[in-house]
Amino acid sequence: MELRQLRYFVTVVDEGGFTRAAARLHLAQPGLSARIRQLEKELGQPVLDRSARSVTLTEVGRAVLPYARAALAAADAVQQTVDSYTGLLRGRVTLGLVSGAAGHAFDIAAFLADFHDAHPTLEVALTEDTSERMQAALLAGELDIALLGPAEEAPPPGVAFQTVIDVPLAAAVAPGDPLLDPAERTSVPLADLRDRPLICLPRGTGVRAALERGCAQAGFRPRVTFEAAAPHVLAQLAGHGLGVAVLPAGEAGLARDGRQLRTLRIVRPEMRARIALAWRATGPASPAAQALLDRLREALPKPPAG
Repeated sequence: MELRQLRYFVTVVDEGGFTRAAARLHLAQPGLSARIRQLEKELGQPVLDRSARSVTLTEVGRAVLPYARAALAAADAVQQTVDSYTGLLRGRVTLGLVSGAAGHAFDIAAFLADFHDAHPTLEVALTEDTSERMQAALLAGELDIALLGPAEEAPPPGVAFQTVIDVPLAAAVAPGDPLLDPAERTSVPLADLRDRPLICLPRGTGVRAALERGCAQAGFRPRVTFEAAAPHVLAQLAGHGLGVAVLPAGEAGLARDGRQLRTLRIVRPEMRARIALAWRATGPASPAAQALLDRLREALPKPPAG
């Protein structure tokens, strides 16, 4: 058994099939299939079920996968440790982003371009998901680093946080909405949203968790009638009068379609939206991931004290 065979197997699993895996590995699909069959022959058991339209793991494959990942991580760490003595970083780092994580406060594309210039042999793979699933992926070793919206103040066991953004939640509505009476008001009690249709991020995001926790504290369940993964889409829906968008303060005001919105800070209770840089508490699995984490911790904005 060769490490290369294990890398092929893990790549097929990660990409969800042979076609995308072959493209990522720069191999012909028949050649990749032949290499996986050779691995299965050496193991004496199939690791992938090809009977359905999509490729899935067999029971043996599910049992083998964590050890294959660990073997590849160990081999990569050996090479990266040697490279660190020459100042060269190589390998692959996985970075997770929750939609709207950095917003206008941080240009992730510019940051990664600068990081790539400094470390051209290092590959950074970006993925987007809910905060809940990314925390699980960090703990499972499927992600190295994530920018996510934590649901709780303290990180879960095994995860470390650095808070990047910490702002109150606001209600965004179209001009003429009854919530804007009187015109000079700047805040709205959460209880006033009890019977209003709400527009919010989906479950598994920090904003949605904060809303549901605040509503439970106020004695009611939120009536969420529209969900979207991107804050600007929530603002657009609110701009069309379809409900009250619950967003981090500063994310709304003008929807991307040009519709003007008014925002009111939600109080009694105040709810806050946070974005945090997250990683495994034991530290990244590779020198490359540690280098990216260190650079992110330096570059990301710090929330104001208090």
